Amino acid sequence: MKKILILCTGNSCRSQMAEGFLKSFNNELQVYSAGTDPSAVVHPKAIEVMGEVGIDLSKNYPKKVDAFLDQSFDFVITVCGGAQESCPAFNGKVVHRLHIGFDDPAEVEGSEEFIMREFRRIRDEIQKDFTAFYKTYILPEIEV
Repeated sequence: MKKILILCTGNSCRSQMAEGFLKSFNNELQVYSAGTDPSAVVHPKAIEVMGEVGIDLSKNYPKKVDAFLDQSFDFVITVCGGAQESCPAFNGKVVHRLHIGFDDPAEVEGSEEFIMREFRRIRDEIQKDFTAFYKTYILPEIEV
């Protein structure tokens, strides 16, 4: 089964959500997420909005990309968003490198209601784009 690493900077929101969605699509996938500068914890709002769609991230924790450098992956996917963010490079063995970028919900400022709306918007974009990734790259190989 495919082995996938999802990378961003803090490994507290976007990469965690993407990992959660991919695991929910197929529990045989080996999916990991990591960051170049990992946060202390998974963002509580990321845990909350993923819980709203039935995916539990409460036991997840941010990991440093260095922990995966000696492994090989079928896919390494970066999820950094804006131009102000530099996507991490992964120097391990990789068959396919992809970039599927998203805004960082942890950077959003405003009212609590606005921030939660942005977390949900980005969660929904991640679900849509990783569903498309799964259908394009993973399902055809499973169905063979």
